[in-house]
Amino acid sequence: MKAASLSTKLDLSPSKGIWELGRGIVYAMIVGAMAGVLAIAFQGLREVVSYYCLDRLAGYRPNAPAGEEHLLHWASSTPLRVWVLLFVPAIGGLVAGWLVYKFAPEAEGHGTDAAIDAYHNKRGVVRGRVPFVKMLASALTLGTGGSGGQEGPIAHIGAGCGSWLATKLKLTDAERRSLMAAGLGAGIGALFHAPLAGAIFATEVLYRDPDFETENLIPALFATTVAYNVYSMVFGFQHLFIVPDMRFDNPYQLMPLTVMAVVMALASLLYVKCFYGIHGLFAKLNVPRVLKPVIGGVATGVLGVTAYYALWAFGVEAPQEALGVFSVGYGFLQEVLNPQGSGLLVSVLLVVGFGKMLTTSLTIGSGGSAGVFAPSMVIGGALGAVVGLAFQQWLPDLSAWWGVRVDVFAILGMASFFAAAANTPVSTLIMVSEMTGSYELLLPAMWVCALAYLIGRGWTIFSEQVGSRIDSPAHRGDFVLDVLEGLTVRDAISRARHQFRTVPLDMPLSEIVHMITDTQQTCFPVVDAQGWFYGLFELSDVRQFLYDSGGVGDLAVAQDLARTEDVPLTLQTDLSSAIGQFSQGRYEELPVVDQAQPNKIIALLRRQDVIATYSARLLAMRKDQKSFSI
Repeated sequence: MKAASLSTKLDLSPSKGIWELGRGIVYAMIVGAMAGVLAIAFQGLREVVSYYCLDRLAGYRPNAPAGEEHLLHWASSTPLRVWVLLFVPAIGGLVAGWLVYKFAPEAEGHGTDAAIDAYHNKRGVVRGRVPFVKMLASALTLGTGGSGGQEGPIAHIGAGCGSWLATKLKLTDAERRSLMAAGLGAGIGALFHAPLAGAIFATEVLYRDPDFETENLIPALFATTVAYNVYSMVFGFQHLFIVPDMRFDNPYQLMPLTVMAVVMALASLLYVKCFYGIHGLFAKLNVPRVLKPVIGGVATGVLGVTAYYALWAFGVEAPQEALGVFSVGYGFLQEVLNPQGSGLLVSVLLVVGFGKMLTTSLTIGSGGSAGVFAPSMVIGGALGAVVGLAFQQWLPDLSAWWGVRVDVFAILGMASFFAAAANTPVSTLIMVSEMTGSYELLLPAMWVCALAYLIGRGWTIFSEQVGSRIDSPAHRGDFVLDVLEGLTVRDAISRARHQFRTVPLDMPLSEIVHMITDTQQTCFPVVDAQGWFYGLFELSDVRQFLYDSGGVGDLAVAQDLARTEDVPLTLQTDLSSAIGQFSQGRYEELPVVDQAQPNKIIALLRRQDVIATYSARLLAMRKDQKSFSI
């Protein structure tokens, strides 16, 4: 008895309770393991492509962040051949474009948008081939110098893992979306050494407004934890960037940081306008789609080489730094975050900051496969450092009082820029903190991210974001009033009256009065001698004859009461139309006929039957959405 009582309290039935909890956790962990393995494969593949295409061909070896370990430790002796960089991104664009448009056109672009679109509009469905096509295309794009990041591809890859597992297990749409979001966060959390931020990003990035998919948070936490550990067993558990010790102990520093947040928000607007402006130009370009990434690659190469020679007069190191406009650019960002980063020239920071906007827009806007997060970090870090240097040079006394540090402005510039560009203030401030290990800057990061987000509410780099949950088709069951769409009278017929009274045409009023006292019906179908439907009357029609003082009621029959303009419902009538017919008429019940016998009454449908069906459907939809909420 005690065991049975405990089982009842814990609800250990196979369909719900602890069983559902454990099932969801296991599925999320499997998705996390898959995302972690594919993140390792993606990183390794990118290193291979970069070695053969950038190192051996062009002699260009992009620096990496100090905390990033490599799967491969290859290095060639090829001297730098800057002119080769004019063509290598185009070659990568050609092969990547062919892969995408041949096998998975939805893998085009920066990936996160595709995952957001699948979540809201495609029931969380991502085709099984997409993660692998995305991995190959993105490794080729980034490994050949195309400007972009790894978060978009790995978000799409991880989301594809979750969608594939849910589909194979024949889970519900709500469960598929939950696992898809968990995979999205797992990939990002692993690759960027930011597990908490990855999980929160998966719940926040879906919306422009400050809204979250809270039911996906716990699955994402489990998935991201597993993915991070799997990935870090190969690439190490350290933070991605190594930064000097820093702390926030001067509240007056919030004053210049407010200025920086405004500058970053406006810069993010320029970034978004540039990105979608170039994307629109390529969309109008009348050439085969597979060739558009080639054109974008050529333009990226020309711009990068131009930046290299434009800074030739500023010393030996400046042109090398300018090549940060290629590929991911994290090596340049690490230089900005180093203690000696304040020695970087403002001209170099501006060239890389604004040049990165253009090369990223050209690479991804033309159809290349890469993400927008890493470029945003580089742009924000460079421009944030410029703001810090401007304060130090133009207001040296105030800067000393405020405690202005260029590396702090660079870190908070990264956070505020992407918070404004992506409308993800919470996950961004956590992600930047985890990537740099600068948890002492959480408070000023909160300040600048919130400010930049509020200023940047009118734009976003993720075009597939919707306003909030109420705008998402995935939550139609929560908010749409017409949940009866897709249901017919047949679905409500079990609740309808199968036992009902019909009235012959010639039944006298006196008999009708006696009949209605023995039934709960409020409406009565009138039928002819063959039993076919003739018309309908309700209690108020009878009442007007009962109180008639002219004696006409003594002569009245059912035919006199019947209204013939009302058309009966059929089993195939959708319930949305039925409720509309109820609202337009004065009846609480309507006759139902079979389409095969349009004059034969088979039931009476009550207004309450439709309401009961509505309530049952709404409850089922809500249960479906919450069934996988761990």
